[in-house]
Amino acid sequence: MKHFKFYNKHDVLNLTRIRRFETKLGESVHVLPEKTDLETALQQSTAKYVVFGIPEDIGIRANHGTGGADSAWLPFLSAFLNLQSNDFLNGEEILLLGQFNFTELSELIEQNAYGYEEKIDAYRHAVVTIDDAVEELAKIISTHNKIPIAIGGGHNNAYPLIKGVAKGLHKAGVLPLAQINCINLDAHSDFRPSEGRHSGNGFRYAEEDGYMQKYCVVGLHENYLPQNVWLDIVNNPFLDFITYEDIFILEKRNFIQAIAHAISFTEENFTGIELDLDCIENTLSSAMTPSGILPLHARQYVTLAARESQVAYLHICEGATRLADGRSDDSTGKLISYLVSDFVKAHEEYSDAYQAELRKESQD
Repeated sequence: MKHFKFYNKHDVLNLTRIRRFETKLGESVHVLPEKTDLETALQQSTAKYVVFGIPEDIGIRANHGTGGADSAWLPFLSAFLNLQSNDFLNGEEILLLGQFNFTELSELIEQNAYGYEEKIDAYRHAVVTIDDAVEELAKIISTHNKIPIAIGGGHNNAYPLIKGVAKGLHKAGVLPLAQINCINLDAHSDFRPSEGRHSGNGFRYAEEDGYMQKYCVVGLHENYLPQNVWLDIVNNPFLDFITYEDIFILEKRNFIQAIAHAISFTEENFTGIELDLDCIENTLSSAMTPSGILPLHARQYVTLAARESQVAYLHICEGATRLADGRSDDSTGKLISYLVSDFVKAHEEYSDAYQAELRKESQD
């Protein structure tokens, strides 16, 4: 696949700190077997979850944002691979696929586009290239009934993930229509007008193109909700949101109730689980906030969504360890590793309980 680097065992162990008497996740996760094509490997793999990185900030720059979202993938990977492999999470259910590399696109724009508006246009054209690449991979993974876990980059990647997974599940015969739902824990709606692709309108494109049926945002900040987007949401019965202010300031409902509402709103279909790290207080991102949810809330969100939803994929985005303006925070990668491990553990528990229930019904 163009723009994609597949990892081998050497790549994984190179980031894993081996220690006597312990087993790290990097020692037990699966990688693509040598000389085996992707389709065959997915068909033969016993892993349920396919983890890959999208380290790019092109979509954020196309949205007039500060670059740096390309920096979170490797710190996440280093933290994740050095988690303990144990009875809580042993790594056998995970296939670590690799990462996209869109550096060539960024360099091309920086070297050839002059003037601010020209660069914005160039970045928006480049996002379309990213869309195509991410969609293709998401479709292949979902066709083989695996759950994609995409890490890094801007929220522009929600669109190709929704589109690719919807197509994949439809091709696999799981969905009658290539259409899924989405839950998004985010300070922003990312439902801006379809003016050209960027990190602020992925869900708008997914909805307009018919790949997303229902969409619910949890923790939306009223201060950053454009009036035209607000009107579009309240006038569409397939769109819903619960603001940060309603949860934490006015206390109309608590955080767990807000998540439960989002899950209930989308429960009749497979649902993509989205988490934008800019909603977590003081977490480094292009739209970093001093007033947001805690890491604890984010962990509760992915856990409950994994347990209670018909999960289509997990997408954690917008985080950074180093921004283009010089700000840095090395802890972002470790935070993402907590979120991914929480998701896998919770969904594994749900899957095991569901399979046990099916076995019981068949025996009855």
